[in-house]
Amino acid sequence: MTPQPGSAGDVLTLISAGSATTRSDLARLTGLARSTISQRVDALIERGLVEEIESGESTGGRPPRQLRLHTEEHAFAGVDLGATHCRVALMDISGRVLAACEDPVLVGEGPEKVLAHVDQRLDRLLAEAGRARPMLRAIGIGVPGPVEFATGRPNNPPIMPGWNDYPVPEYFGDEVSVLVDNDVNVMALGEHRHSFAGASHLLFVKVGTGIGCGIVADGKLHRGAQGSAGDIGHIRVSGHEDAGCRCGNSACLEAVAGGAAIARRLTELGLPAETGADVVALVQSGNTQALRLVREAGRLIGEVLAGLVNFFNPEVIVIGGALSRVHEHLLAGIRETVYRRSLPLATHHLSITPSRTGIDAAALGAGLLAIEHYLSPDNINRIINA
Repeated sequence: MTPQPGSAGDVLTLISAGSATTRSDLARLTGLARSTISQRVDALIERGLVEEIESGESTGGRPPRQLRLHTEEHAFAGVDLGATHCRVALMDISGRVLAACEDPVLVGEGPEKVLAHVDQRLDRLLAEAGRARPMLRAIGIGVPGPVEFATGRPNNPPIMPGWNDYPVPEYFGDEVSVLVDNDVNVMALGEHRHSFAGASHLLFVKVGTGIGCGIVADGKLHRGAQGSAGDIGHIRVSGHEDAGCRCGNSACLEAVAGGAAIARRLTELGLPAETGADVVALVQSGNTQALRLVREAGRLIGEVLAGLVNFFNPEVIVIGGALSRVHEHLLAGIRETVYRRSLPLATHHLSITPSRTGIDAAALGAGLLAIEHYLSPDNINRIINA
């Protein structure tokens, strides 16, 4: 259902965005009668979504009362599930982090065990923040694999055995909304909202064991028809036909430029490495072979990104993931190829930069995904009309 202009949901959107801070602002922006605005605002206040406070400023007469989100009675959680870790951030309705934690967790142990750990951590963080469990309105979860976003079910995630088609939202019951998305999508959302809110078109490229891309188009996450948009790790790169990929094809970008691929090549050169973290350690120690392979990987990633720049014309490309910790070498290779292979008009104002949110990107983005869902006009109108 599309909300009518000036609905309670639309009014809350204007307040939460900071576009309107008084009832007069709302009347001016929506064109609605003051009596109608008062009805909308009073309903939001009654539901504990908005509060109205004295501004303390006056130009003569009674000072105007200011509207803002009511932050004390709501909580939201952002969960970042990786192959070997779990990060949880508890936020208020404005996106401010109230409490957070990180634990070593093996996602391969299956959904029941991992989600039980998440549930326990949520109880602990809520208690730490002084919030009761019923105040938890929505949970966002980022997972390291493809997800059918509409249902929240992972779809054949290669490093998540036992998770295929598992109904993650149902684990938490009907009392809280649960949204599940691919981790690189929530990273893109977190990075955009926290660091590049002014950019309408952004690509977030995660370079870790594998390679993926989150797409922000016109300020919104773009997932594609089935939720698999941005899976650039399986785009073919020329000259590497002998590189087999876990997807069953060969010459995929991930199979030649991902952290696992670089680690494998270093091992073949007599430098034992198993993961992207091992590659990072070798680069940071000044190993010339590791430096060479990381820069070469950057060029290959840049070859794929150059095509995306010509096609999508982003304002910003953000590089995150494990290998971004040696971004000066990785980005040198990426920039070298992108600026050489892309059209001048597409790169004239293009910025290619390391992630600013770092390891917090996914948890922050997942929490914002939950908040934005809860504050959407459709959902607010359902709450008001319930």
